[in-house]
Amino acid sequence: MITYSIGLKNKFRGITLREGMVFEGPAGWAEWSPFLDYDDATCVSWLRAAREAAVHGWPAPVRDVVPVNCTVPAVGPSKAAEIVRASGCGTAKVKVAEPGQTLADDLERVEAVRDAIGAGRVRIDANGAWSVDEAVKSLKELARFDLEYVEQPCAAVEDLAAVRRRTDVPVAADESIRRAEDPLLVKKLEAADIAVLKVQPIGGVRACLEIAEQIGLPVVVSSALETSVGIAAGVALAAALPDLPYACGLATVSMFTSEVVAEPLLPVDGFLPVRRVQPDPALLAAARADETRTALWEERMTRVQKRSAG
Repeated sequence: MITYSIGLKNKFRGITLREGMVFEGPAGWAEWSPFLDYDDATCVSWLRAAREAAVHGWPAPVRDVVPVNCTVPAVGPSKAAEIVRASGCGTAKVKVAEPGQTLADDLERVEAVRDAIGAGRVRIDANGAWSVDEAVKSLKELARFDLEYVEQPCAAVEDLAAVRRRTDVPVAADESIRRAEDPLLVKKLEAADIAVLKVQPIGGVRACLEIAEQIGLPVVVSSALETSVGIAAGVALAAALPDLPYACGLATVSMFTSEVVAEPLLPVDGFLPVRRVQPDPALLAAARADETRTALWEERMTRVQKRSAG
């Protein structure tokens, strides 16, 4: 197992450095990269996903390419427009309600993205930061930019349901599925129009396919900010879904300052190819974390493996 440490071009989820581990098994390379603020119990599902990728491989695809959106972090309007234009994607996901940002900031950013993408699709992601009333008020202002949907406007699934009843903007559930004791509560409460699924947090491609079938909602596959090794698993899920009506949030490799593979999974004309990847030895060596960080990740892996076995 090799621990990597790669910088981010812009702060994302409060971090400027992405860390994780990659390793090879009989089926190919896998990534294990739970965020450092996650506890060991949460990390078990991430380990299941990595084991699936390395040992068992993924289901056969039903498509050769996957449409993707670009992701616009909490940056100024000119930078936001630049990100959209450089991506070549026809769909953009804009982060809103970020710490230190106001609704006025969000409106400027989303307006810049709408202008840059033209007739393309614009979706926003609040990461559960709003209350119900804040969500309704903000969406009333932001709706003029013809939003495809709002992702996780509130933290609690009950609040998602309340927002959905008070707005015409479709609601997508992310954390309310992947971090919930009962991921199907979203369906029971009619709290969302769209399900956002992430392979590592949910426990693998097959685990995601099972939830997709049970929840009965259109699915958007999204990344957990991984290298191309981890993104390949998300692409495999998107490629295996029977229907894929929305662009997926898998074009996040461009947010890194470097990569571990020579041909990273970057979109061409808004699409990612369906393929496995293999790290380049020189790039992997350059991204390798120092001894202190490696020891921290190895200790963490040992703890999570014990918990998983128990």
